[in-house]
Amino acid sequence: MSPQSRARQIRDVVFVDGVRTPFGKAGEKGMYAGMRADDLVVKCIRELMRRNPSLPPARIDEVAIAATTQTGDQGLTIGRTAALLAGLPRTVPGFAIDRMCAGAMTAVTTTASGIGFGAYDVVIAGGVEHMGNHPMGQDADPNPRFVTERLVDPAALNMGNTAENLHDRFPNITKERTDAYAAASQERLAKAYANNFIQPDLVPVASKKPGTGWTLNSVDEGPRPGTTVEDLAGLRTLSARTAGSPPAMPRA
Repeated sequence: MSPQSRARQIRDVVFVDGVRTPFGKAGEKGMYAGMRADDLVVKCIRELMRRNPSLPPARIDEVAIAATTQTGDQGLTIGRTAALLAGLPRTVPGFAIDRMCAGAMTAVTTTASGIGFGAYDVVIAGGVEHMGNHPMGQDADPNPRFVTERLVDPAALNMGNTAENLHDRFPNITKERTDAYAAASQERLAKAYANNFIQPDLVPVASKKPGTGWTLNSVDEGPRPGTTVEDLAGLRTLSARTAGSPPAMPRA
């Protein structure tokens, strides 16, 4: 090992600040209907820069943004395009990540490891998913080899089937337990809002809908305060299985 290699040390990585736009519902009734995903990212980048005026924009070494459906307003290497649209210098590079549900976390851990190794000093990392513009599975074209060569269980292509497979493998995950978890989650979020834990990190987003004019969205759209286990027990369940479904294949 050379003297230079022995001298290299892993650096500490520090989380400085984080923001997000309020969560919205998908579809025409959602508050982000008609908006672009990249514009939501831009609002977050600009807010981070506003909240940290001592950071020169040129000091940012990378912008990593994750998106599962990287087409349309979530395509064109969204990390790079969002950086440009946010007004960062053209010298600031950016890239995109797709790791499905873990994409944004991977954007953070990947760039954090780069800081630790010395490749970066300052990065912006996160993710976006506008499911009103890109419904789950839109334009997906899985290679038929996945099924014909039994590379994965066909149920792996359907999240409803995946949920039922999890129940089969871990029967202790019952509907009653998941309902209790969901109700507790709603209760904890309501307490967090009451204690002003959520609001400081939300970036308000203005949106316009036909017939209603402009609205400033400053809270999450999905929460249902007061939800109880009894309320959830009365909801109709959705089964992903149908009679005559193919037998399960070995999981990958």
